[in-house]
Amino acid sequence: MSTFADEKGDRARSSDNDAAVAPASDIEKMSHTPPGDSHAPYHDTFTMDEEYDGKPTEEELHTLRRVPGSIPIIAYLICIVEFCERASYYGVQPLISNFVNRPLPRGGNGWGAPPVGDQQTGGALDMGTSVANAVGQSFSLLAYGLPLFFGWLADAKLGRFKIICYGIGVFGIAHVLMVASGSKDLLANGTAKAPYFISVYILAIGAAMFKPNISPLLLDQVTTTVPKVITLADGERVIEDPESTTERVMLWFYLLINIGGFTGVATSYAEKYVGWWLAFLIPLILYLPLPFLMWFLYKRLVLHPPGGSDLPNVFRVLGICFRRGGIKRVGRHGFFDLAKPSHIAAAGLDGVYHVRWNDEFVEDVRRTFQATGIFCFFPIQYLNDNGIGNAASFLSTMLVTNGVPNDVIGNINPLSIIIAAPILNYGLYPFLRKANIHYGPVARITTGLCMSTLGGVGYTLLNKYAYEQSPCGEYGSSDCTIGTGVAPISIWWMIIPYAIGGISELFINVPAYGIAYSRAPVNMRGLVTAINLFNTAVAYLIGLACSSVITDPYLTWDFGGCAIAGGIMTVLFYFTFRHIDKEEFVLSKNKDYDINMTGTRNVVGENETNKSSNRPAPIAENELMVSPKQ
Repeated sequence: MSTFADEKGDRARSSDNDAAVAPASDIEKMSHTPPGDSHAPYHDTFTMDEEYDGKPTEEELHTLRRVPGSIPIIAYLICIVEFCERASYYGVQPLISNFVNRPLPRGGNGWGAPPVGDQQTGGALDMGTSVANAVGQSFSLLAYGLPLFFGWLADAKLGRFKIICYGIGVFGIAHVLMVASGSKDLLANGTAKAPYFISVYILAIGAAMFKPNISPLLLDQVTTTVPKVITLADGERVIEDPESTTERVMLWFYLLINIGGFTGVATSYAEKYVGWWLAFLIPLILYLPLPFLMWFLYKRLVLHPPGGSDLPNVFRVLGICFRRGGIKRVGRHGFFDLAKPSHIAAAGLDGVYHVRWNDEFVEDVRRTFQATGIFCFFPIQYLNDNGIGNAASFLSTMLVTNGVPNDVIGNINPLSIIIAAPILNYGLYPFLRKANIHYGPVARITTGLCMSTLGGVGYTLLNKYAYEQSPCGEYGSSDCTIGTGVAPISIWWMIIPYAIGGISELFINVPAYGIAYSRAPVNMRGLVTAINLFNTAVAYLIGLACSSVITDPYLTWDFGGCAIAGGIMTVLFYFTFRHIDKEEFVLSKNKDYDINMTGTRNVVGENETNKSSNRPAPIAENELMVSPKQ
């Protein structure tokens, strides 16, 4: 035990981004190694001393410049895991529309590719736009809806790492089946449907297991959770800020997600010029490193074994709030205070309500419900970002491609994010902080909603002109064979709405995922992240419900209706939640909920400067940069 304590203490003293370790006398009672766990024990710093080396004074918190700390190498490796998974996912997802919608091209090579120099689009099943939209939307609906279950399961029963590994196994089965469905013989005799549809929905289940758990696992590795004053090489005294550290690692995470999204370029060109077998093989190849990466990472990760979900206590808190306050108090100030033990004791109701939480947990519940209210506005952003259902894909089939696969244009979305993210993180946001301009999460989300609405207007105008100039008029996306079959409008005009929609994600998804992780009780982070994802599933559910009208001649209104709704929702959102920008953005580390963390690094818990309560913002002036691509 003493050897471990000395080793950990030396490591903490030698690293600028490790927080202080508890006194040696407390090491024995604060170290935990669950039976059978092969990881090193950790320091339970929920009981750590409030004073630590380098703790900034109140004046220093307000005056010193903030810098990010060192990022552990293990965090970058988790980003690579996310890249592989997203690359295999986004290599497949854009292909669904053409594979299901279009027939095998006339005069093609039999593998699904059209003749060279032809304006035809690759295809396979010839089931029409409505079926293609239904398949695409139901696939994404499962991928974003099922995380509610798998996020809860990871929190309560199995843990994040195990669920992620199960998801990777499911992914492998799906990719093998999908490659088989691209067989020339199966395409020719029409029997590719069964293996393809099975693979699509198995892939959705694998994504649902992976998606709600990978970003919380990454955030678990960032153990710098208290601000510390350090001196740089040039003599400047600065605050090593945990918020900035988290922001930086999450920006890398986000960039690699969108780089992975570029796999769609390779698979789209493979579909266009070679055939479906290669288009499906590329995602399988990119998937293959995942099992080996996870095997390598296991012994090196900080892992949070399942601690039992806090969800039952959330319902108990709500029950007390409703019993004491009634339905009329919902949404009013002080509604959740009714379930705080201090409030119950002050009212003399200790014998009536037997609580299993502390005041901070109730505060976390309040903040979680506030966060989920914010998430409810996000479906309209997605509908304007990509068009309702597969409407944007159908619009692209009406435009001049000149050899460019029609579904490759969607990759402008991740490209715009990759270009804009460093500009925001290293340019705009630091400039605003230096100018003492507070640009809080609600202001940023409002900006993103405005931008996505403008993107929806762009789609509407393009589709209007495509209908007007198409040789088939308002049936231009329905396998038009008159003349060239397309309107004399370049597909590259779609860059504008795609890019605007992509940049809007930086303003919406980034603060949203930070809110999901930081505001959730410690044993509900996977579930609350899944709740955020579920709002994307709602957008897909809307697209699925509207499948019958996401076709000619209704496409212009499919875009225009969403744009109108987006404008209204933007105004409503801002005036509903603008007060949140005055609150502190803090990470919950509720000391009453022992997580039994294990791993190879110190894990720092609640203390005076990071406890879960809302205060004026001395620590973090910008939210966590967390945003797995929607």
